[in-house]
Amino acid sequence: MAVEDAGPDTREDFKISTRFRRLIEERIERLELEAASDESQLAHLDNGDHIRRQKRLVAAQRAEAQRMRRLLE
Repeated sequence: MAVEDAGPDTREDFKISTRFRRLIEERIERLELEAASDESQLAHLDNGDHIRRQKRLVAAQRAEAQRMRRLLE
């Protein structure tokens, strides 16, 4: 895993434990499942504000899952 806060010349590699990696992978899976479930609820919403908030929730869940994936790379 690499830390990319600075430029590519200052990149630092470090190892994470198998247990920690598994926990992150499980969290990614939960976020993706929750995003899919929350997205399926959009069909049942009538209020425009509720729909917008639900879409923002789904986008935030997917963004967090993607961020965590990059963390593991």
